[in-house]
Amino acid sequence: MSPAALAFTVLLLPLVSAAVIALFLRRAGGAAAALSVGTAVVIAAGSVALALGGRDFPASVELLRFGDFAFALGIKYDDLAALMLAIVGVVGGCIHVFSLGYMRDDPARARYFGGLSIFMFSMIGIVLADNLFMMFVFWELVGFSSWLLIGHWHERPSARDAAKKAFIVNRVGDFGFVLGIVMCYWANGTVNLTELAALGEKQRLVFSTLIPLLLFCGAVGKSAQLPLQVWLPDAMEGPTPVSALIHAATMVAAGVYMLCRIQVLMVPDALTVIMWVGTATALYAALCAITQSDIKKVLAYSTLSQLGYMVAAVGLGPLAGGAPGARAVLTAGAAAAMFHLATHACFKALLFLGAGSVIHGCHHEQDIFKLGGLRPRLPLTFWTFTLGVAAIVGFPFLAGFYSKDAILYLALANHRGVFVLLALTAVLTSFYMVRLWKLAFLGAPRSEAAGHAHEGGLVLTAPLVLLALLSVVAGQ
Repeated sequence: MSPAALAFTVLLLPLVSAAVIALFLRRAGGAAAALSVGTAVVIAAGSVALALGGRDFPASVELLRFGDFAFALGIKYDDLAALMLAIVGVVGGCIHVFSLGYMRDDPARARYFGGLSIFMFSMIGIVLADNLFMMFVFWELVGFSSWLLIGHWHERPSARDAAKKAFIVNRVGDFGFVLGIVMCYWANGTVNLTELAALGEKQRLVFSTLIPLLLFCGAVGKSAQLPLQVWLPDAMEGPTPVSALIHAATMVAAGVYMLCRIQVLMVPDALTVIMWVGTATALYAALCAITQSDIKKVLAYSTLSQLGYMVAAVGLGPLAGGAPGARAVLTAGAAAAMFHLATHACFKALLFLGAGSVIHGCHHEQDIFKLGGLRPRLPLTFWTFTLGVAAIVGFPFLAGFYSKDAILYLALANHRGVFVLLALTAVLTSFYMVRLWKLAFLGAPRSEAAGHAHEGGLVLTAPLVLLALLSVVAGQ
């Protein structure tokens, strides 16, 4: 199979899975789960195979034609897409496998796995899209599928409200995103990413501070930056594997990925705004995390903080004193952001699935002050969660150590004020994550649920082991 055919297969397989589940398997939860998980495993294998192939290629399939107007599905596969696709495929596959055990007794299991499949299709579409318009179409599909998943337990008013809140808040950011796409087309005559890069190399690109800032509005919504961060903590109302999928490898990472894709359009004033929004979000979310007692909400605010790190890195731009380079390639800031996005996907998915294992084993107790004493009762969860905590705080030679260090080094070189604030954020991260770890796993059980905790089966623990391994080696 050619690389282009494999890329289209990886893109379309989850759509086929979702369609089959919706049409034929709505009352067959086991079959729907098997189909969705099998599809996710194939996607993971295909994404890794494409990355190992090491080839960049464009591809396009014409879908509709009206006279001279043709509507085509285009793919832009390069190093950036290869990294992001591998993250989505591998981490998404682990989350699918974990869901087999976590959602085993859910009466709406078929709907859940159908939602996972359409979510994977939408996210892969964002990664592979070769133009901003197609990216926006998949962007909106991600919003729709996240609404389905966050509101999966729709019989709960809090889950319904959280799903609506996420959907509406993201539409605010998306309004700016679509205006930015329109302005980009009006100014440059194209929204094709390859054509924009070519115009940049030929010094024929029309630059405007407004275009990247409007596009950044989409990232502010999707990646939950100030002031549109309000939807993300409430999204914890969804099942824990959904929280891992949204907060680790997919939805919230889409905004950072999009900013890296539009580097050619960036101008200094826009980068300054992006830098300060990311820095403020990182510090604000770290302070909020300290006040939380719900294990999932601590991790949610931790995600907000780490996303702020990534956005700040994009805004820091090129390394001070470095070679100018072509505008078509990633700046040092965007490269550092993608590096941290990749490592964060591994250890944050590990932490969320570890939290899911704790919640599952403790009969759905989520208050960290009512846990305790879980180390001997959930030994595998304890050791893998410990690796996840060590990675996020930047323990030497684990994944987070390298990626956070790259951002802090860039901040130190480019802007001392940002460096101080991000360093303070790193200290706060260490405090609330170690506190969570200590309260949950050490000491004596502080509730009956914690005293009767039990380790889950292989489908719950195997993804933890794989993600723990990735949290060790991903930064190498």
